[in-house]
Order: sequence, then C-alpha cells, then structure tokens
Amino acid sequence: MDIEKTASEIVTNVGGKENIADVSHCFTRLRFVLRDVAKADKKTVEQIEGVIQVVIAGGQFQVVLGSKVTKVFKALKPMLGEEALKEEGHVSRGSFLQTGLQTIAKVFTPLIPAIAASGLIKGLLTAAKLLAARNGVDISTNDTYVLLFAASQIIFYFMPVFLGYTAAKALRCNEIVAMTIGGFLCYPNIDAIIQDTATVTRIFGIPVVKGAWTIGDATRVFSYTESVIPILLAVLVLKYLERLLNRIIPQLVQIILVPGLSLILMVPLTLCLLGPVGIWVGNAIQALYHVLMNLNAGVGGAVIGGLWGVFVIFGAHRALLPVGLNDVAVSGRQNLLAFAGAANFSQGGAALGVMLRTKDKELKGVAASAVVSAVLVGITEPAIYGCNLRLKKPMLCAVLCGAVGGGIMGLGGVFGDSFANNGVLTIFTYAAFGLKPFLFYLAGCITAFFGAAVLTYLTGWEQKEE
Repeated sequence: MDIEKTASEIVTNVGGKENIADVSHCFTRLRFVLRDVAKADKKTVEQIEGVIQVVIAGGQFQVVLGSKVTKVFKALKPMLGEEALKEEGHVSRGSFLQTGLQTIAKVFTPLIPAIAASGLIKGLLTAAKLLAARNGVDISTNDTYVLLFAASQIIFYFMPVFLGYTAAKALRCNEIVAMTIGGFLCYPNIDAIIQDTATVTRIFGIPVVKGAWTIGDATRVFSYTESVIPILLAVLVLKYLERLLNRIIPQLVQIILVPGLSLILMVPLTLCLLGPVGIWVGNAIQALYHVLMNLNAGVGGAVIGGLWGVFVIFGAHRALLPVGLNDVAVSGRQNLLAFAGAANFSQGGAALGVMLRTKDKELKGVAASAVVSAVLVGITEPAIYGCNLRLKKPMLCAVLCGAVGGGIMGLGGVFGDSFANNGVLTIFTYAAFGLKPFLFYLAGCITAFFGAAVLTYLTGWEQKEE
C-alpha cells in the first residue's frame, strides 16, 4: 500500500485541502471536519486502497483505515499544513451535541494509548501477584512490582495535567498554561492543603472549598489528583479568559501578562469555584451510575454490552469515556469497560463466524485479521466495518451476544481497577477484586465470543451482500 498516494487521494476526494477545516484521528479512523460535506465523494473514498469504510456521524466525515491510520495521518500533515490542522475558532455545521462529541473525542482520544498501556501493566501485575500468592509469596513489596505499579498509576494520578494539555489543544487555548493549572492541582502541597478539611485556607481572602463525600461504603475527601471534570471546567474558562486578556492587553506585553494574569486569576477561581463544582458534578455522575447499577446490574451490563458496538459505529462511545475515567478517579474501580469488553469479544466472535463460513478468500482474510484485532487488544472497527456491519446479520448476532455477555458480567459484580481497552492482553485487570467476579468476567467474554461465532456461522448472511 502506498501511504502517500492513499493520503493524497483521500484529500482530493473529500473536497480538497480548502474543504478541510480540521482533521484528527483515533485508533482506526481519520476524523475530518469539512466545511461542506456535499463536496466529499463518499463512494470514491471507500474505493481508495486501504480504506475500510466511510462513516458520516457526529458532524465528522470519518475514514476508517484500521491500523494504517497513524501513517496516513502523518502523510496528511505536509499536504494540509498546520493551518488546516489548527484553524482557529472553526466549528462544524451541526448540532450542539455533535460539536460536543467532537470535542470530547479530541480531548480523550490522545490519552487512550497511555491508558491502555496502564491497563496492560496493571493486569500483568495482578496476574503475577495472584500466581505468587498461590505459592505463598507476597510480591507487592518487591522493587520491580512497586516501580511498575507506579508506572501504571502515572496517567491516572496526573490526569489533570494530561487532560489540561488535550483539552487546551481541543479548545484552542494555551496548552502549557493549562498543563500548569493541572500540575498545580496535583502538586503535593496543594493536595495536602485540600485534604486538610479541619483547617480553613484562604486565597485573596476567599476561602478555598474543601469537603468529603460518601458513595456506597467509601468515604473520601476532596482531592484533585486523578480527577477529570475540574480541569476540564478550568480549561473551558481559561479559553475565554485568554481571549478577554488578549483584547485588553497591549500586544507588546501579551507574551508575559496574558499567561501570568491567567494563572493568577485561574488559581483562586479553580480552588474556590470550578474545582469544587467539578468534584460535585463528578460525584453526581458516579452516584447516578452507582444507583443504576444497584437497581439491576444485569440489565445495565446487557444494555452496554449490546449497544457498545452500535455506539462505536457513530463514534458516540467516546462520550462515555469520561464516565468510566471519573469512576476510577472517584471509587478506584469501573465496570463500564468490562461490559464494553463483552461487545468487543462478540464483534470478534462474529468475525470468526464469518471467517469460518465464507468461501471468499478476501473476506476470509479481512475477517481473520479483524478477529485478532478485536480479541487481542479490543479494537473492533476492523470487525465492524470489515465484515459484520457490511453483512448485517453478523452485526445483529454480535449485538445479541454482547448483551448476554454484558448481562452475565453485571450479575456477577464485575469490576476492574483500571481503565483499558478490553482484550486478552488486559484480561487480568478484572481479577483485582476476587476470583468470583473474575470468573463471571471470563464467562461473559467466552459467551459473547463463542456465542456470536456460532450464531453467525449458523445464520449466515445474504450472499449478494458478501
């Protein structure tokens, strides 16, 4: 495959450089924001070598490329220029919801590789700890274990710093100032001040808001380390504060006064208003999710396990990522991606059913690679677009079996101690809370995978669709 040629043909057939307002990418897709979608030739783009599918959703023209997406994206940069990639103030034509989904995708997608790496390390450490415990050995104080565990925690502990950067980039304000605000929230002295609820702390005479909350059996005090929403609110306000300061401060001294005054103003604003509001909003989201899961975790797991693949088609699954990340920050555990794991395995299973049944060599090859991608690392776009959605019935089989698998996990009280794409490589993330929930997790994955494979093989699909 000629990467340069593919990138050039994509640019030409989405309406040319002048029609591209913005472009980003996730694990498998180029996500174009076009000035005029009508100028893009969807059918022609789908015929370009390396392109699996084109999806128009969430105000974006999404070109699904699979594992080649990073190389194609790099090839696009010199063709488009930085001005096309960073156009100031452009928003796509579409609803407020579409714009919000685009922004969420830009904020959280860059963090996913590091989050996935964290989940992999944590899963391997959990597996090693369980194996060692069977032999009467506690490795939790071993130097290697301690250092690797610390590496797995970094992305979560300093989440405000990382989110400060990605949010500022998405909202087009100063990334370094935003990271500084995030680092301030994680600074040990600040963390100690916030958690000392017995002492009144003031800044410019204004009391810093502190407090504690209880969700379920857990009681925690305010802490901005690992938090998600406070820094997002802070960066949102920073965006407009910078605009205001740039208007009223002479250009000659903007380079010093704008970031300086931004920090001086954002520190009290964050500690006294935005941070606490962010904590309370995060707690409310987590409490609501907690209530829903307590009402009927089996139904909740079935809904997410069944519909996650559908969310992926429209890119709407990105909107749920803050819920899972916030869950880890607030309670140290999450089950959202456990249920999504049932969907991942079911998509891989449906692709396996296609591979075993089809006589078309090209489709068999596409399905085989899709199985590996979905099952090993939890990336399902190749399975969804490469065969399941194209053939329709396999997609229905995957949705049904994903719901069954997610329901099993919900009934078994499955939780993970990290946030990572679900696949074989991260499977031990869900062993951290005991053998019983881990066995339910395995049962859900196995049911989803083999159920979808068998059901797809038996029901088949219309040959003309193939």
